[in-house]
Amino acid sequence: MSRTRTALLAALALVAGASGTALAVTPGDAGLAAVPCTVDYKVQNQWDTGFTAAVTITNNTTAKSSWSLKWAYAGNQKVTSGWNAKVSQSGTAVTAANESYNGTLATGGSVSFGFQGTYSGTNAVPGTFTLDGVTCNVDGGTDPTDPTDPTDPGGGTKVDNPYAGAKVYVNPEWSAKAAAEPGGSRISNQPTGVWLDRIAAINGVNGGMGLRAHLDKALEQKGSGELVVQLVIYNLPGRDCAALASNGELGATEIDKYKTQYIDPIAAILADPKYASLRIVNTIEIDSLPNLVTNVSPRATATANCDTMKANGNYIKGVGYALNKLGDAPNVYNYVDAGHHGWIGWDDNFSASVQTIKQAATAEGATVNDVQGFITNTANYSALKEQYFTINDSAGGKSVRESKWVDWNRYTDELSFAQAFRQEAVNQGFASGVGMLIDTSRNGWGGTARPTGPGATTDVDTYVNGGRIDRRIHVGNWCNQSGAGLGERPQASPAAGIDAYVWIKPPGESDGSSSAIANDEGKGFDRMCDPTYTGNPRNNNNMSGALPNAPLSGHWFSAQFQELMKNAYPAL
Repeated sequence: MSRTRTALLAALALVAGASGTALAVTPGDAGLAAVPCTVDYKVQNQWDTGFTAAVTITNNTTAKSSWSLKWAYAGNQKVTSGWNAKVSQSGTAVTAANESYNGTLATGGSVSFGFQGTYSGTNAVPGTFTLDGVTCNVDGGTDPTDPTDPTDPGGGTKVDNPYAGAKVYVNPEWSAKAAAEPGGSRISNQPTGVWLDRIAAINGVNGGMGLRAHLDKALEQKGSGELVVQLVIYNLPGRDCAALASNGELGATEIDKYKTQYIDPIAAILADPKYASLRIVNTIEIDSLPNLVTNVSPRATATANCDTMKANGNYIKGVGYALNKLGDAPNVYNYVDAGHHGWIGWDDNFSASVQTIKQAATAEGATVNDVQGFITNTANYSALKEQYFTINDSAGGKSVRESKWVDWNRYTDELSFAQAFRQEAVNQGFASGVGMLIDTSRNGWGGTARPTGPGATTDVDTYVNGGRIDRRIHVGNWCNQSGAGLGERPQASPAAGIDAYVWIKPPGESDGSSSAIANDEGKGFDRMCDPTYTGNPRNNNNMSGALPNAPLSGHWFSAQFQELMKNAYPAL
């Protein structure tokens, strides 16, 4: 189902964080006749081990006197009872057939039924439905098993949420490093992002796997189901203009080299028909566009490098070009980096950041339809959900927004920020079905320092500091944070408007070195990675909170990996 044809989705409630709503066309859409059937699958209620769901089928082909709807679960959901249909299950495969009184299904007619089920772990929405053997929610419907058939979502049509009903690629290089650590086998099978952070990474660095090698391995992991491969597109000219640890290989003016030697070769590989059955998710250029809002003159947080990148327009051009070229393949899904709540959540940053992303999404031949979603908290530490205080609370006669930690931000955590960011993007012209990803690789903040209840209400700072999950010294601290833990495990459709929780930053890979290290990777020394550093205006002149003895960004940091496992939440 193309995101450009899902305007009705915004009106459908996402109850309990899971909805497979699949109304594929809007009224008056000329493609209506080409969609054989639509299925609206919604979780109505969900609790710890069970759920109820409502399903509506709409028939757009010839009238039927009987019908049979089939789908398969990616998890361990089990149907226990049903109503208004005969619902049965064998393994993961579910069949719902008509009752004697509702078998008639006219052209354009609909029928609804419901059921109750059990689950553990993730209650993911099914990704594919067939009505009497014909695939619903996609144009055509002739042969869903034919890889050349345009009705096959893996071969020709974007699905609404690429993570729904799909496995996610486990990077064998990261997995091997994780498994080699004491206790690391507990998480070494988790999917993580593949970082294409320089031109050489396309073909592989120092004998490592290149892009084609990863995609070939993904085909092996895929089997007969759907599989998502997560790539990080990360090599803009003048990259990370407000930092030094993650500076890249391309100078501020090398936009042509970015296009021809970086994006074009990646686009050519992704367009190879060999990989058409994979769902390829691109995280587009982290830590770039929001810098053009927050770290440029006349802001106190401005840097000369960010002023340069705003003036020459190469962030806008580069992101637009990447969206345009990479989005050409029907199985490729672009998610643009949107910072995190502790960067973009203030009033003067929030809407302006969406405007800047839209500017890039309509540059260099790109359109908003080349953007399938946005990702927040990439390689960052912001808590997913603050349990013990809200932005609307008060203590000691002051609003939570007046606390030193919140500091007048509109958001306290990533989930509320991501959901609000999605709505603002829709308001500014992005597709109503646009989705969000949240990187939960290092935002668990478990362990003995995790609060078990709200702070005392004697004053607002005591209240917030006593109850906050995020234990950083300052919300602006971003490098190898001491005390951090693994967050929620990757999962699809975990909350309203959220396509998935993901581990885009591979746990155990450093954010930057604690001291200067000579290298040929273009990576500088950033004092925010130095545990003795007393800060700058971007973290309100607080200590950096960084771990000592860290290697260069992207290099394996065993001590951090062990701390992330120790402080994991949920615990390992």
